[in-house]
Amino acid sequence: MELRHLRYFVVVAETCHFGQAAERLQMAQPPLSQQIRHLEAELGVELFARTTRSVKLTPAGESFLVDAQHILRSVDEAGRRARRFADGKAGTLRIGLTGTASYTQLPILARLVKEQLPDVVLDIRTELLTPAIELALVSGELDVGVLRPPVRDASLEMRPVAREPFVVALPEGHRLLAAESLTVGELRAEDFIMYPSGQSVVHDAVVRACRAAGYYPRVAHESAKTSTQLSLVAAGLGVAILPESVRGIALAGVQYRAVTGADDVELALAWSRTADSPVVASFLGMLEDNNIFLDSIHSGSLQ
Repeated sequence: MELRHLRYFVVVAETCHFGQAAERLQMAQPPLSQQIRHLEAELGVELFARTTRSVKLTPAGESFLVDAQHILRSVDEAGRRARRFADGKAGTLRIGLTGTASYTQLPILARLVKEQLPDVVLDIRTELLTPAIELALVSGELDVGVLRPPVRDASLEMRPVAREPFVVALPEGHRLLAAESLTVGELRAEDFIMYPSGQSVVHDAVVRACRAAGYYPRVAHESAKTSTQLSLVAAGLGVAILPESVRGIALAGVQYRAVTGADDVELALAWSRTADSPVVASFLGMLEDNNIFLDSIHSGSLQ
């Protein structure tokens, strides 16, 4: 049995007229009648009761029509789904986000995907450090990542999406909360809570800022997760200098103040230039259309 036989049968069943069915199918009537006879012979049942004046479905034909319509709808839907996968309009996009980007960029990206690529499923991994995202992109474990440049692997392509100043997270009741803005130098006597050394662009930027202010930060605790750092701040175990997007995390016992004396940090979307993924291409095109990227383009390692 061929799919065309099912299509022929459905059209004849819908019109109950071989001539009209042949016209709709753009074929001659005798070959159509012959194909229906072949289908009936293959099934071993009569699908139509024919007289010189009319054609109507037999009970077996009525039952077969339901199944034939279901099969054809399934085949058509399978074809549409295959085309959407090939066009990058459907599939799974594995995305990893670093630190506070999980709280600021993720809502933006997820909303755009839901609205404009509704058949794309997001596999989301949050609060990763940039080196971990870089390794996952190179190994193919992630499709795209929101990270903080620079990266070391030249096979990665990047587009910047934001630049952020720093803020300092202070515990409730801290003596420095009286000021609306602080300098890095004013924090020299504090215990610091930071991302792990050697694994974080933010960690390196904070150390550079502190050294420029004439001291090396006294690190009391390290954590790869921003949420954990803030919990330690709330417990009064230290302060944390973090990108401004951390303000999106409201945690009892933590207050934020602007801080000067540290260079802004960049946030970029990265992907492997060697990957051949229609979903990634479609996702990047969507971001371009929605003006998510900043003007400059970075390829490979940023200096």
